[in-house]
Amino acid sequence: MKPIKFSRTAVVVVPLALAALLARPAQAHEHAGDAKDLQSANRALVVDFYNRFFNDHEVREAASVVADDYRQHNPQVPDGKAPFVDYFEQFFKDHPDSKARIVRTAANDDLVWLHVHSTTDADDRGEAVVDIFRVEDGQIVEHWDVIQAVPGEAANDNTMF
Repeated sequence: MKPIKFSRTAVVVVPLALAALLARPAQAHEHAGDAKDLQSANRALVVDFYNRFFNDHEVREAASVVADDYRQHNPQVPDGKAPFVDYFEQFFKDHPDSKARIVRTAANDDLVWLHVHSTTDADDRGEAVVDIFRVEDGQIVEHWDVIQAVPGEAANDNTMF
Protein backbone atom coordinates (compact mmCIF):
# COMPACT_ATOMS: atom_id res chain seq x y z
CA MET A 1 0.00 0.00 0.00
CA LYS A 2 1.42 3.37 -1.00
CA PRO A 3 1.15 6.30 1.39
CA ILE A 4 -1.23 9.07 0.28
CA LYS A 5 0.48 12.33 -0.56
CA PHE A 6 -1.45 15.56 -0.26
CA SER A 7 -0.62 18.61 -2.32
CA ARG A 8 -0.95 22.10 -0.94
CA THR A 9 -4.16 22.66 -2.93
CA ALA A 10 -5.74 19.59 -1.38
CA VAL A 11 -5.24 21.09 2.06
CA VAL A 12 -7.10 24.20 0.91
CA VAL A 13 -9.84 22.32 -0.98
CA VAL A 14 -10.79 20.03 1.88
CA PRO A 15 -11.52 22.85 4.34
CA LEU A 16 -13.46 24.76 1.64
CA ALA A 17 -15.53 21.69 0.84
CA LEU A 18 -16.16 21.17 4.54
CA ALA A 19 -17.16 24.82 4.92
CA ALA A 20 -19.58 24.43 2.01
CA LEU A 21 -21.18 21.38 3.65
CA LEU A 22 -21.48 23.19 6.97
CA ALA A 23 -23.13 26.16 5.24
CA ARG A 24 -25.91 24.02 3.70
CA PRO A 25 -28.15 23.90 6.78
CA ALA A 26 -28.17 27.70 6.92
CA GLN A 27 -29.11 27.88 3.25
CA ALA A 28 -31.82 25.27 3.72
CA HIS A 29 -33.15 27.29 6.67
CA GLU A 30 -33.34 30.43 4.50
CA HIS A 31 -35.55 28.56 2.01
CA ALA A 32 -37.75 27.00 4.69
CA GLY A 33 -40.00 30.07 4.67
CA ASP A 34 -40.45 29.78 0.92
CA ALA A 35 -41.34 26.08 1.26
CA LYS A 36 -43.87 26.82 4.01
CA ASP A 37 -45.43 29.57 1.90
CA LEU A 38 -45.73 27.16 -1.04
CA GLN A 39 -47.21 24.44 1.18
CA SER A 40 -49.74 26.94 2.57
CA ALA A 41 -50.65 28.08 -0.95
CA ASN A 42 -51.02 24.46 -2.10
CA ARG A 43 -53.20 23.63 0.89
CA ALA A 44 -55.42 26.68 0.32
CA LEU A 45 -55.74 25.83 -3.38
CA VAL A 46 -56.78 22.22 -2.66
CA VAL A 47 -59.19 23.10 0.17
CA ASP A 48 -60.89 25.78 -1.96
CA PHE A 49 -61.10 23.39 -4.93
CA TYR A 50 -62.46 20.57 -2.75
CA ASN A 51 -65.16 22.64 -1.09
CA ARG A 52 -66.32 24.19 -4.36
CA PHE A 53 -66.19 20.88 -6.24
CA PHE A 54 -67.50 18.35 -3.68
CA ASN A 55 -69.73 20.54 -1.49
CA ASP A 56 -70.97 23.35 -3.72
CA HIS A 57 -70.96 21.06 -6.78
CA GLU A 58 -69.39 23.84 -8.88
CA VAL A 59 -67.72 21.11 -10.88
CA ARG A 60 -66.63 22.95 -14.03
CA GLU A 61 -65.71 26.19 -12.26
CA ALA A 62 -63.74 24.50 -9.48
CA ALA A 63 -61.94 22.27 -11.97
CA SER A 64 -60.20 25.32 -13.44
CA VAL A 65 -57.27 24.42 -11.12
CA VAL A 66 -57.11 20.81 -12.37
CA ALA A 67 -54.49 20.12 -15.04
CA ASP A 68 -55.73 18.85 -18.40
CA ASP A 69 -53.50 15.77 -18.05
CA TYR A 70 -54.64 15.15 -14.44
CA ARG A 71 -53.55 11.71 -13.24
CA GLN A 72 -56.06 9.71 -11.18
CA HIS A 73 -55.22 6.70 -8.98
CA ASN A 74 -58.78 5.86 -7.93
CA PRO A 75 -59.61 2.89 -10.19
CA GLN A 76 -63.23 4.04 -10.66
CA VAL A 77 -62.36 7.50 -12.02
CA PRO A 78 -60.62 8.04 -15.38
CA ASP A 79 -57.45 10.06 -15.99
CA GLY A 80 -57.69 13.55 -17.45
CA LYS A 81 -59.54 16.69 -16.42
CA ALA A 82 -62.49 16.31 -18.82
CA PRO A 83 -63.29 12.67 -17.87
CA PHE A 84 -62.88 13.56 -14.17
CA VAL A 85 -65.37 16.43 -14.51
CA ASP A 86 -67.81 14.30 -16.52
CA TYR A 87 -67.64 11.50 -13.94
CA PHE A 88 -68.52 13.80 -11.04
CA GLU A 89 -71.15 15.78 -12.90
CA GLN A 90 -73.02 12.50 -13.29
CA PHE A 91 -72.31 11.51 -9.68
CA PHE A 92 -73.78 14.79 -8.38
CA LYS A 93 -76.85 14.39 -10.62
CA ASP A 94 -77.36 10.97 -9.03
CA HIS A 95 -76.52 12.27 -5.51
CA PRO A 96 -77.51 15.96 -5.32
CA ASP A 97 -77.21 16.04 -1.49
CA SER A 98 -73.68 14.63 -1.48
CA LYS A 99 -71.27 16.42 0.88
CA ALA A 100 -67.64 16.00 1.86
CA ARG A 101 -66.76 17.62 5.19
CA ILE A 102 -63.04 18.26 5.55
CA VAL A 103 -62.02 17.26 9.07
CA ARG A 104 -58.28 17.96 8.88
CA THR A 105 -55.58 18.81 6.39
CA ALA A 106 -51.83 18.45 6.05
CA ALA A 107 -49.29 19.55 3.46
CA ASN A 108 -45.73 18.58 2.67
CA ASP A 109 -43.81 19.84 -0.34
CA ASP A 110 -46.14 19.37 -3.33
CA LEU A 111 -48.61 17.05 -1.56
CA VAL A 112 -51.81 18.00 0.28
CA TRP A 113 -53.78 15.50 2.39
CA LEU A 114 -57.43 15.88 3.34
CA HIS A 115 -59.19 13.69 5.93
CA VAL A 116 -62.84 13.83 4.93
CA HIS A 117 -66.26 12.57 6.03
CA SER A 118 -68.12 11.99 2.78
CA THR A 119 -71.88 11.35 2.64
CA THR A 120 -74.39 11.02 -0.20
CA ASP A 121 -77.34 12.36 1.86
CA ALA A 122 -78.40 13.17 5.43
CA ASP A 123 -79.24 9.52 6.20
CA ASP A 124 -75.91 8.14 4.94
CA ARG A 125 -73.40 7.11 7.63
CA GLY A 126 -70.81 7.86 4.97
CA GLU A 127 -67.20 7.08 4.35
CA ALA A 128 -63.93 8.13 5.92
CA VAL A 129 -61.70 9.32 3.10
CA VAL A 130 -58.08 10.37 2.91
CA ASP A 131 -57.54 12.28 -0.32
CA ILE A 132 -54.00 13.08 -1.41
CA PHE A 133 -53.40 15.68 -4.10
CA ARG A 134 -50.15 16.60 -5.84
CA VAL A 135 -49.92 20.23 -6.87
CA GLU A 136 -47.55 21.58 -9.50
CA ASP A 137 -47.33 25.23 -10.56
CA GLY A 138 -50.73 26.08 -9.06
CA GLN A 139 -52.51 23.15 -10.70
CA ILE A 140 -53.78 19.87 -9.22
CA VAL A 141 -51.96 17.27 -11.30
CA GLU A 142 -52.46 13.98 -9.44
CA HIS A 143 -54.78 12.32 -6.89
CA TRP A 144 -54.84 9.25 -4.65
CA ASP A 145 -57.46 8.24 -2.09
CA VAL A 146 -58.13 5.70 0.61
CA ILE A 147 -61.80 5.10 1.43
CA GLN A 148 -63.39 3.21 4.32
CA ALA A 149 -67.10 2.87 5.11
CA VAL A 150 -68.18 4.29 8.46
CA PRO A 151 -69.59 1.26 10.34
CA GLY A 152 -72.73 1.23 12.48
CA GLU A 153 -70.84 -0.32 15.38
CA ALA A 154 -67.21 -0.19 16.48
CA ALA A 155 -65.02 -2.15 18.88
CA ASN A 156 -64.12 1.16 20.61
CA ASP A 157 -65.69 4.50 21.46
CA ASN A 158 -63.46 6.48 19.09
CA THR A 159 -64.93 7.94 15.97
CA MET A 160 -63.24 7.76 12.59
CA PHE A 161 -62.89 11.54 12.70
